[in-house]
Amino acid sequence: MGEEKKHIRKSPFLPTSKAEMDALGWDQADIILFSGDAYVDHPSFGAAVIGRVLEAEGYRVAIVPQPNWRDDLRDFKKLGKPRLFFGVSAGAMDSMVNHYTANRRLRHDDAYTPGGKHGMRPDYPTIVYSNILKELYPEVPIVAGGIEASLRRVAHYDYWQDRLRPPYLLDTRADMIIYGMGERPIKEIARRLDSGEKIEEINDVRQTVFISEALPEENYLKLHSFEACLKDKKKQAENFRHVEEESNKYSGRILLQEVQGKMIRINPMYPPMSGEELDACYDLPYTRVPHPRYKGKIIPAYEMIRHSVTMHRGCFGGCAFCTISAHQGKFISSRSKESIVKEAKKVTEMADFKGYISDLGGPSANMYAMGGRDKSVCAKCVRPSCLHPKPCPNLNNDHRPLLDVYRSVDSLSGIKKSFIGSGVRYDLSMSPSKDPEVNVANRDYLKELIEKHVSGRLKVAPEHTSDRVLEIMRKPSFSQFRQFKKIFDSVNEQSGMRQQLIPYFISSHPGCREGDMAELAAITKGLDFHLEQVQDFTPTPMTVATEIYYTGYHPYTLEKVYTPRTEKEKLAQRQFFFWYKPENRQSIVSELKKLHREDLIRALYPGGVGGYSPNRKTNVKARKETERREKRNRSLPNKEGKNNKHENYKTKSNPKTKS
Repeated sequence: MGEEKKHIRKSPFLPTSKAEMDALGWDQADIILFSGDAYVDHPSFGAAVIGRVLEAEGYRVAIVPQPNWRDDLRDFKKLGKPRLFFGVSAGAMDSMVNHYTANRRLRHDDAYTPGGKHGMRPDYPTIVYSNILKELYPEVPIVAGGIEASLRRVAHYDYWQDRLRPPYLLDTRADMIIYGMGERPIKEIARRLDSGEKIEEINDVRQTVFISEALPEENYLKLHSFEACLKDKKKQAENFRHVEEESNKYSGRILLQEVQGKMIRINPMYPPMSGEELDACYDLPYTRVPHPRYKGKIIPAYEMIRHSVTMHRGCFGGCAFCTISAHQGKFISSRSKESIVKEAKKVTEMADFKGYISDLGGPSANMYAMGGRDKSVCAKCVRPSCLHPKPCPNLNNDHRPLLDVYRSVDSLSGIKKSFIGSGVRYDLSMSPSKDPEVNVANRDYLKELIEKHVSGRLKVAPEHTSDRVLEIMRKPSFSQFRQFKKIFDSVNEQSGMRQQLIPYFISSHPGCREGDMAELAAITKGLDFHLEQVQDFTPTPMTVATEIYYTGYHPYTLEKVYTPRTEKEKLAQRQFFFWYKPENRQSIVSELKKLHREDLIRALYPGGVGGYSPNRKTNVKARKETERREKRNRSLPNKEGKNNKHENYKTKSNPKTKS
């Protein structure tokens, strides 16, 4: 097959139909990919990346986007069976997040479907597609991947079914799951299947999940079984800590979990990609547009990223509610400046380009080219975050390479301005360095970001105002946001601009009570914000916050943490975001009276609401109560009133994590 692969006729797109395969002269594809998303040949869409990577290896790759699973299954039969294997992915989002709101209400649109039409994919497409393919072609290997399968690789809590589910491999009936970013494992699996190995013989490829008949010889960790976790939620919390720590290592251990009499084996992650490897993925011949089959229909997700450029992967923020590090890894892999500039130049050549790059970014926009100064320290570290509870002293937060990329892209002919649409970690740029030149560069970064790369509104994510809640979130103190706002306002004033700072906040996060949300409302009102970018916490698989929500325990301390769970509790918290709406006032006042927070009633409604007007005696009492609560929050107690251990769990629970 080696010589044959070298002479494959190419097409601008991967074929999606038998007619397109015939036009290429193919009688059979080597690999057929099934995706829950529309096929957009752009490096921000996972199926396109995997398809192009395999194509570059010389394989004949076809793709079936959003197959119809309700009819006679003709979409699953139209391309026949592949020579090597089927690849299956739910798409760029977990299907349940795509389909349902935080209150489990059905959404009416789908950003990854032409026309935004809802209903073009089932719930849990990885399960549905894989089971159909296994019935139709039982002899053909199935390799599942994508974020849905990746984050469900171990026993996991499913918020939409409100139950603990077994590792995804069992429900999908796939032969193997690839978790994380899939370019390297998919190439290795394809090569070995092509060389004649059976799928059941391949047991040493990193970032793969499969059923194992035997224990590894060494370097493995056996998790509590699925059945044990069903009986004892604390065991599920204990499991999560191991999974997160092993995923955040340069070289983790094999994880094993027994379920229904079978042993699920999870091989460790690959080390971070080199710049050259990442460049190779992004330098492939993407057309950067949707497949012609959609005949000009708008695909909302594509409209958002069509003129964007991704500069790096990974995130070392470790936020408790975020899945990025669980999927992309904690360590940053960055593209070369040359590769980024080359892609930006391609964007300028697009027919609809008007001179504006919509985003030069990544999971966290300003982590480009960052990491540990001493890699040997990183190799031993199991901290889930390089920024929390304090920035790691080994972390290099030099923003000069990032500024160099910004300026190089902006100097290209045809580019009027490049915007930063990805989230910015202002705490990263404000963290002091021992190198005074880095401190100067980081101040320059903030000034240049605000002056040149904001499209009128800069979105940042303080997430909350309570230090106690932020500690559980693994986010910095709100005082840092106040400092950043001063910088933002100062730069705007000096530059004669009137840009807006848009903060993101979350309600109903584990550890958050109504009083915390009421204080958030009063504080943000005092800063003259009418909040827009807000959301209720949604438990998604593979996050610390989800494990707390389900088990009631913090995985690193095993202490109980209060979490609002009912719709009534969540709505009671959410209403404080919108204190300024007349229809919410009476309800908010009523809740604050129950909490004995007359101080906050006065702060939110100084003119009184519905005849309510706090008197002077009440105000004095309220002020003292506010002072007492602020003092208590600074000491970060947990709900039992004991000293909070979240801040120090790394040093108390595992001395190795001090680095």
